[in-house]
Amino acid sequence: MIGYVTIGVRDIDSAKSFYSALLSPLGASVLMDAGRIAFIGTGMDAPMLAVCTPYDENDPAPGNGNMFAISPGSKEKVDEFYHRAIELGATSEGEPGQRIPDMFYGAYVRDADGNKLCFFQFG
Repeated sequence: MIGYVTIGVRDIDSAKSFYSALLSPLGASVLMDAGRIAFIGTGMDAPMLAVCTPYDENDPAPGNGNMFAISPGSKEKVDEFYHRAIELGATSEGEPGQRIPDMFYGAYVRDADGNKLCFFQFG
């Protein structure tokens, strides 16, 4: 159902590097690069993450309450992706852990532009 999610960034090259390195274990790479916007994913027919510098050339402004979530496939992978993001320069917004007993395991980070992302596993 979701084609892609777009987040605003200040430095497109840094964002492409961060998200490509972060998501490469899932088979993701930059699929389309149009200068101020790039689409990262596993295929043009699968959900993608788009990083872009805002069209109006003003600073990006992450929304309060906005977040995108990535399901890497297991609780162990949630831990791995959280630590990988931190190593790549993200800041912690919540270390990996069980959030809802027996239902939701998650970890939270913010990228260099303040965009919030979650790594999660249901069950």
